[in-house]
Amino acid sequence: MSDLAMTVASLQKYRHAGSPGRSGMTGPVISPAPITAGVQRFLSAAGRALPSMAGIVAIGVGALLAGAFPAGAAETPPSWSGPISTAGVPVTATAAASAVMAQGVSANEIRFGIVAPFSGPNKDFGHQTQVGIEAAFNTVNAAGGVFGRKLSLVTANDGYDPAKTADAMKQLDETQRVFGWVGNFGTATAAVSLPYALSRRMLFYGAYSGANLLRRDPPDRYVFNFRASYAEEAFAAVHYLVKSRHLQPEQIAVFAQHDAFGDQGFQGVEKAMRTLNASGESGSVLRLNYERNTVNVDDAIAQLRQRPKNAPQIKAVVMVAVYRPAAKFIEKTVDLFPGLIYTNVSAVGGTSLADELTVLGPKFASGVIVTQVVPAVDSYSSVVLDYKAALAKSAPGEAPDYTSLESYLSASVLIEGLKRAGADPDTEKLVTALESVHDFDLGVGPHITFGHEQHQALHKVWGTQLDAKGHYAPIDLE
Repeated sequence: MSDLAMTVASLQKYRHAGSPGRSGMTGPVISPAPITAGVQRFLSAAGRALPSMAGIVAIGVGALLAGAFPAGAAETPPSWSGPISTAGVPVTATAAASAVMAQGVSANEIRFGIVAPFSGPNKDFGHQTQVGIEAAFNTVNAAGGVFGRKLSLVTANDGYDPAKTADAMKQLDETQRVFGWVGNFGTATAAVSLPYALSRRMLFYGAYSGANLLRRDPPDRYVFNFRASYAEEAFAAVHYLVKSRHLQPEQIAVFAQHDAFGDQGFQGVEKAMRTLNASGESGSVLRLNYERNTVNVDDAIAQLRQRPKNAPQIKAVVMVAVYRPAAKFIEKTVDLFPGLIYTNVSAVGGTSLADELTVLGPKFASGVIVTQVVPAVDSYSSVVLDYKAALAKSAPGEAPDYTSLESYLSASVLIEGLKRAGADPDTEKLVTALESVHDFDLGVGPHITFGHEQHQALHKVWGTQLDAKGHYAPIDLE
């Protein structure tokens, strides 16, 4: 018998003699050493007799070895210290690790997703959120990443339309295979995206929303917030108007988006009034609505003008709106109601609102108040200077912005969690790592502490007021 035939016979004898199976050993174990020698004789004979079929011969050997050591075998041949690929060849440790890595994690990358408006009237929010997150990601990437892995962000556009949010989430999950979500925009859209993420036990971090549905008590395990809630912002605004500007609660109205976003802010105003021992029972606070993704404020203005003459005069409006309808409302009411005080929650987009009002003219910007969930973007604190330096490197030409600052700071806390999660991250490890963040000094003033019952980084609300040139100055809300 030739060397080639003898080797094939030897391999076949080994294959059928018995080898490790899923439930144990089905026959005598044969040392792999004769196989190695047989393979050498086989290749030698093949090299002499079949030089034109070397590739086919190699494939045949691989198939025989794969059959000898099937997937899930109870034992691995002792001469191979590493795992075996489907071709019967030892694989590297990196390739072995990648086979069990969490979704969105590879040997050199951790991929996150964001669902936000990247088209339509609110596209600036999507853009600024992405810019801020990527400024933080690119900073840590330039220093080698997190345990050698670069952080990346994949976007999906829902146009701030909840009807499109589910498809956007599915795209990032099933097609882009993201590790989790960071910076998703909106409250009405969160009502769709949050259940999706929770059903898959995936991270839902740092949403651009102050809604209560993201702040359950006790918190959902996979949901972490960075910013103060809308209720906290509304309370700060009402407290300021009553205590510092000496208004009566019945002189305060609410201009709100007609959806869950507006509802959250409106409820915060009612709660603040009840806390201040004022009115605030259901229906006692005047609410002026506009529809999402529009700047049609005429109905709200008509409602304000048609108030009974014997009703208390409205002297302040707490606005739970995004910047374009907010600016339109101010534009159309500033002459109709001289001296009216305007306050806005941070979701208005402070920088964008200032730009809109400045274009209209000095009288429209002057005196407008915006509650903020981050320090002043034009301050000289170390963390704001770090943000500006990171922004200049990551997105040259982009102006500093309250939205991108918030996103940068939020992503910086996420990065701290990733560092604590270790070199082999998954969602459960990251959640545990984030909950281990106690008394963390981000540089914004209040220190950040997470825990099993605390998934919100900051509760502080900063006060800012525009001047005639569209510049914000700090004000004391206490």
